[in-house]
Amino acid sequence: MKKTFYSNGKLLITGEYLVLDGAKAFALPTKMGQNLIIEKGNNKEIIWKSYDADGSIWFEDTLLFSDISKEVQTKNESVKATLTTILHEAFKLNPNFILNSEGYTITTELSFPKSWGLGTSSTLINNIAQWLDIDAFTLLKNSFGGSGYDIACAQNDTPIVYHLEKGTPIVEKVSFNPDFTNDLYFVYLNKKQSSKSAIAAYDMNKKNNLPRTIALNDVITSEVLNATTIQSFAAALQKHEVQMSIVLETQTIKESLFPDFNGVIKSLGAWGGDFVMAIAIENPTDYFISKGYETIISYDEMILP
Repeated sequence: MKKTFYSNGKLLITGEYLVLDGAKAFALPTKMGQNLIIEKGNNKEIIWKSYDADGSIWFEDTLLFSDISKEVQTKNESVKATLTTILHEAFKLNPNFILNSEGYTITTELSFPKSWGLGTSSTLINNIAQWLDIDAFTLLKNSFGGSGYDIACAQNDTPIVYHLEKGTPIVEKVSFNPDFTNDLYFVYLNKKQSSKSAIAAYDMNKKNNLPRTIALNDVITSEVLNATTIQSFAAALQKHEVQMSIVLETQTIKESLFPDFNGVIKSLGAWGGDFVMAIAIENPTDYFISKGYETIISYDEMILP
């Protein structure tokens, strides 16, 4: 009896880093995501195989039920160790999948390249939570950590505004279909950023006036959502980028990589890697290719309608 579960990928448009401290974040689920396919197995073990978008296997191993059910303290950050930790936390929330089973063959299939940073971990965690009928936000918190906005994107097919209220996830579905989506592009910076290391750097750089910074972020997020022209949308995102540059004590991505770009560039998620949003009246594909960035995806190709 084969069971298949699916979750959406994500892009964070506003509120990066600050969402960890209660700021409102505007996020978009992507058309690309990840499948989790569960089949019966045996020997009290899981034969696990993970496929990248091109059909290549990026992870393959056997996980023993005994390793999943017991607490294993490890500094090891291998894929197997991380996966075992997630499944152990899932076991604590619903042990029946181990206690009442002979084994599993499990396959994951990404429909975006793993290196893109669209949510390999969040889609996996949400899929496991669907399979085991447990709360995905709790599973994320207990295993990987993070704000949870990516879990909210995994579960929703519309744009969302997400924030934490005393640690509780609040997800608001919003409408976002302005006339100017044809002027929005997503550009991959050819390197994946580690969420964990980026968050650690943010924690080091947080300023004392965090409440004021969050309040400003929430105003800008509202401006982004309510923008009716490309000019007002671009101005709001430009303001956001400058604000985060100050908080993170880091150059904006436009200053560091694209100073001659005719338009606005907004970092998405972890600064310095993954995707940026480019806002340009004229198609900027040739510009980015000339700079060595060949993955340029239009808004309509990337984002769920």
